[in-house]
Amino acid sequence: MRQNQVQSTLKDTLVDLDKKHFIHPTSSLKQQQESGAPFIFTEGKGVYLTDITGKKVLEGMSSLWNVNVGYGRKELAEAAREQMEKLAFSNSFSSFSNEPAIRLAAKLAEITPGDLNAVFFTSGGSESNDTAYKLVRYYWKLKGFPQKTKIISRKKGYHGVNIGATSATGISPFHEMTSSLAPDFLHVDTFSTDAIRECIAKEGADTIAAFISEPVQGAGGVNIAPDGYFQEVRKICDEHNILFIADEVITGFGRTGKLFACEHYNVVPDVMLLAKGITSGYIQLGAVVMTERIHKDLVSLSDGVLLHGYTYSGHATACAVALKNLEIIEKENLVENSRLMGEELLKGFKKIQEEVDIVSEIRALGLIGAVEIMDPVTNKRFPTLISPKVSAECAKRGLIVRTVGFEGMDTVVFSPPLVINKQEIDELLSILRESLLAIQNSL
Repeated sequence: MRQNQVQSTLKDTLVDLDKKHFIHPTSSLKQQQESGAPFIFTEGKGVYLTDITGKKVLEGMSSLWNVNVGYGRKELAEAAREQMEKLAFSNSFSSFSNEPAIRLAAKLAEITPGDLNAVFFTSGGSESNDTAYKLVRYYWKLKGFPQKTKIISRKKGYHGVNIGATSATGISPFHEMTSSLAPDFLHVDTFSTDAIRECIAKEGADTIAAFISEPVQGAGGVNIAPDGYFQEVRKICDEHNILFIADEVITGFGRTGKLFACEHYNVVPDVMLLAKGITSGYIQLGAVVMTERIHKDLVSLSDGVLLHGYTYSGHATACAVALKNLEIIEKENLVENSRLMGEELLKGFKKIQEEVDIVSEIRALGLIGAVEIMDPVTNKRFPTLISPKVSAECAKRGLIVRTVGFEGMDTVVFSPPLVINKQEIDELLSILRESLLAIQNSL
C-alpha cells in the first residue's frame, strides 16, 4: 500500500511539472492542461512499456513507428557508451570525419537498393526531407536547370514538420497551423499516375525538380499502393527528367517485411530518405542517400562550399548506435520476422473484420497496418470520430495504438516492434477486438 501511495504522489508531482513546463509535440495543448499525460513511461523491455504506476502496456506503434528492435537493448546502450568514451562527437564540417560515420555511410550504400551510394546525415526524418529538397534543387541548378524547383507530393502523404517538410506533406491540417508555407510544392491524388502526368503537363516538366512519396503512407492512414503504381511513377519521372525521392523514414529497415519498402515494387529511387528505424529510436539520426550518378555530378559541377549541414550531421555516437542496430536486425533476422508476423497481423485483422460490424477496410504490409472504422448502416464515417475512443479503450486494456482522423479517415494504425512474436501478436489482436466491440456496443 505504501509503495502505491509513493507512486501516486510521484505521478501527481510529475504531472504538475509536465503541465507547467513541457510543451508536447503533436499534442492537444488544452488536453494536456486538463487531464495531464495519460502515461509517464519509466521502462521498456521488448514490445512492452511500463509507466510510473507500474502498469505494463504492449507498444503497438513502436512508439512513433521507430523502435524496430524493441526496448531495453543493452547492446545499443553499450555501443553508445563505448563510442562516447572514445569520441562522443566531432563535427563533420570542412571535410573532418569520424570512423562510425564513414562505416555507416558505407553500410547504407551496401544495403540500399541499386546504385544508391552516397549519404548525407541528418538528425531525423524532417531534416532528411528538407535536405533532399535543397539538394535536388541544387543539383538541377548545377546541371543548368535552375528553374527546376517544384516538388510534387501526394495527398495524404506525410513528410515531417520542418517548413519544407510541412509544405510537402499532403495532409491539410498540417498546413492550416502555419500562415506561410514554402513555395513550389504541389500535391496530386494519392494513387493516380494520371494526376501526376496532368500536373507535369500543367506546370511544365522543366519546372519540376522531383516527385516525392512514401512507398507506404504512414501517418496518412497506412495506404498501400496498388500493383504497378510505383513502376509507372518511375517511368514518368524518367520520361520527364524528374528525380524520384522515396521517403522511407517510416518504412525503412524491415518495417514492411523487406529491408526497404521500395523493394516490394522493384523500383530504385534517385534519392532515399531514412531515419527512425536506422537507430530504432535509441538516438537521433537520419540520412539522405543518393545515387552514384547524382553524387558524381554534384562533385564535378560544384564549386566552393556546399552550404548545407547540421551540427550533428555524422554524429559519431549516433552512427555507432546505428551500426549496432543494423547488426541486430541482420543477426536476428528481423526483416523476415516482420514479414511472418505481418501475415499473422493481417490474418487477425481479417477475422476481426468478420466479427465487428464497425470495421470496414483493413490492410497491412509486414508490421505496418490499419483498421478503418465505418458506420455499417450508412457505410460512411460516423458523425464523430470513433478511432480515438478505440485507442482509449485499447490503452485501458494495455495496448498503445495511434489514430488517424483527418482527410475523411477514421482509422486505427499499428506498427509494433519487429521483435514481436506470435503470442504477442495474439495479445494485440485480442485487446483490439475487445476494444472495438466495447465501442460498438456503446454506440
